[in-house]
Amino acid sequence: MAHDARKEDYQRLGLRFIRELDKEEPLRAMKTFAGFGQRFATDRDSLPQTDADRAFHLVSLAADTIDYQLPFADAEHAKELVAQGRRLLDEALALDPDCFDAVRMRSSNELPSISARYDFLAQEEPRVRQACESARDAALAADDEPDRAALAADLAMRPYLRWVASMAELALICGRNRQCVDLARKLIQIDPTDISDARFTLALGLAKLEDEPALDELEHAYPSIYAGRGANDAWMLLARISLAFKQHKHVVAREVLSRLLRAYPTGAVALIRQNELPDGEFARLSTQPNSEDELVIALSESVVLLQEGNDPTGRGILGTWLVENTARLRPSAFAEARRLDEQVKAQLGTQGGEQN
Repeated sequence: MAHDARKEDYQRLGLRFIRELDKEEPLRAMKTFAGFGQRFATDRDSLPQTDADRAFHLVSLAADTIDYQLPFADAEHAKELVAQGRRLLDEALALDPDCFDAVRMRSSNELPSISARYDFLAQEEPRVRQACESARDAALAADDEPDRAALAADLAMRPYLRWVASMAELALICGRNRQCVDLARKLIQIDPTDISDARFTLALGLAKLEDEPALDELEHAYPSIYAGRGANDAWMLLARISLAFKQHKHVVAREVLSRLLRAYPTGAVALIRQNELPDGEFARLSTQPNSEDELVIALSESVVLLQEGNDPTGRGILGTWLVENTARLRPSAFAEARRLDEQVKAQLGTQGGEQN
């Protein structure tokens, strides 16, 4: 599922473009629409659009810069990308002060702490919901074609869904576990298709609360939330491992770890290295289900579970247990992880020497 800024940008302009074609004769309209994709890719400014549409396009560019380029940039280019992303968000807000995605993304640089950012989003949440619901209702009333009206209504609510998803994720990070669970459940209730993958955040929140019956309930609800995928995602399985580990059921925890390795066949090295990626500012990064990239994101978000307790390695007690038991199950992955870590250290040493 996941939110895709570029796809959403395309949908917004495509919807506006096709509505403009209502005035034309059907055959001519079909021929004109056939060229939409090319114009979108090469001559976007020639398409009908509002300042709000232009602002969202700038947000989509910022999302690509901040979420997909910045985490993999070297130090030399990172500052440039940060400045570029900030500039794009400022331009978006100049065009549309109620571009809530830009407001939300900008807040990560403007506020001094995760807790302060959560408080800001919580304070503004009623206003964002009211504005998005008004836009949704207006979209439903403005189009007699049911499919188009439904898409327009869905797009109108997306900024609010992302707003609440960010609140849930921030609540998890700053230890407001009950708020995290309540927000994730609220999000699934508002959007039963769960485009935000709120069930992933919910699984981690329930693990923090050590609420196994509620986690069982969530797993049983998976088919009704998203029928295309079972409860074998990394978030659910890491939550299960955490609960079993806390209950000293190490045999059960190892069985779930084996399930995790089967679900993510190329994920053993990621489980051992436990590299962290920053959370996506626009939304959770879009990856292929059961890919190594998805596992890396899940591990990054699961740090709240892995790094509980004092541990000399700095990984946390559960994090260290995962390394040791994954290494036993996949010895070759442990060797590969060590090789990659040494390679990174050598590169960092070379870069440090060049800077000196």
